[in-house]
Amino acid sequence: MRVEQIYTGCLAQGAYYIESNGEAAIIDPLREVKPYLNKAKLDDAEIKYIFETHFHADFVSGHVTLAKETSAPIIYGPNADPSFDAVIAKDGQEFKLGEVTIVVLHTPGHTMESTTYLLRDENGKDYAIFSGDTLFLGDVGRPDLAQKAEDMTQEQLAETLYDSLREKIMPLGDDVIVYPAHGAGSACGKNMMKETVDTLGNQKKMNYALREDMTKEEFVKEVTDGLLPPPQYFPLNVKLNKEGYDDIDVVLERGTKALSPDVFEAIANETGAVVLDVRHQDDFAKGHIPRSIFIGLDGSFAPWVGALIADVQQPILLVTPAGREEEAVTRLSRVGFDNTLGYLKGGFEAWKKAAMEYDTVSSISATTFKETLEEEKVPVFDVRKESEYVSEHIKESNNTPLDFINDHLAEFPDSKPFYVHCAGGYRSMIASSILKSRGIHNIIDVAGGFEKIKEVGIPVTDYICPSTLK
Repeated sequence: MRVEQIYTGCLAQGAYYIESNGEAAIIDPLREVKPYLNKAKLDDAEIKYIFETHFHADFVSGHVTLAKETSAPIIYGPNADPSFDAVIAKDGQEFKLGEVTIVVLHTPGHTMESTTYLLRDENGKDYAIFSGDTLFLGDVGRPDLAQKAEDMTQEQLAETLYDSLREKIMPLGDDVIVYPAHGAGSACGKNMMKETVDTLGNQKKMNYALREDMTKEEFVKEVTDGLLPPPQYFPLNVKLNKEGYDDIDVVLERGTKALSPDVFEAIANETGAVVLDVRHQDDFAKGHIPRSIFIGLDGSFAPWVGALIADVQQPILLVTPAGREEEAVTRLSRVGFDNTLGYLKGGFEAWKKAAMEYDTVSSISATTFKETLEEEKVPVFDVRKESEYVSEHIKESNNTPLDFINDHLAEFPDSKPFYVHCAGGYRSMIASSILKSRGIHNIIDVAGGFEKIKEVGIPVTDYICPSTLK
């Protein structure tokens, strides 16, 4: 028996490959399925099952395409209602895989179809659980994502999750390995550990939600406290995962068309496509297509696209670093953005050589920023999360989190220069691009963000209680 976690850091997502005696199963595959097919080929194994822990909201699974490629059945737990052919397993149902067994443990609460898969080894001993979004390391799945679909409140879903954990998961042995669907950085939870694999015994000690003496009322309060609104694209990804989608090869063929500057501009004007620039933030600051949005590939690319563009049907045109066009289209498709129409052939340099209009972002060093603050009082906007701002921030700065930047547009000065920063420079450049696309051009970005701000000795506040924030 072999179990392999295939972890994708930019999505904080774990897919799983299980192989035993020439038969393989895939749990929660990503959109691009070739890696799973290649693994099975190297093992001379047949992909026998595709298990889905639930209808994912934060990414589009590769289950539909993988089923077409392998003829393996897609398996869900109870209460699932996909539009395509699938096996809706019963609680406790067993699936043989080579010499091992996978047991269905229905664990509703995150969603009502949420299911944990228990792997038993060749000797019938409980070996591992693939817990999906039911149990994370250090946390559990948020109970607010399915409430509209299930006609249940988040409190009712949290109560259901409490029962699932205590009836199905906590009775298992401490040596059972926990393989979750997500790790730190995912919006599906709020307090995940940076590790991606642990034992259930350690989770019983470390995870607040598995505390033995915790009452249901305490659990509901702790699980629902501090939940931020989910990204707008989540329901659209659930819809794709339930109803199906285009194969990744079709999406790639459409999205990797090389377009000359003239054609690129014409398509943008005709379709209303968002011009998405995925280069490094420093390159974007030096020059970019007017009204384009920056979200760099070398950051948390796909989640920020989903949070800020929101509509997965939105046409997109790409400006990419050379050779990374297919990567950009693939990573967009992971979160359901399949309507990429092509990329700028020759990149931004081709745009400049064609004598097309371009824009820049004013950017200064933290040292220059410090000198400015010492000379005069200037408007400063911190686009980090509220929790980061609360912990430490520049005195008298404003907190306008990037996730909700569109809700704060009226707060930015109309004509007077203002300064924007984040933690390291990535998010502030995204914010700058969005503001410029809205016609706000009097922005000055602080390169290097809060890390550099502290490094040069700009005064910052200590921790303040969130209740004192306006």
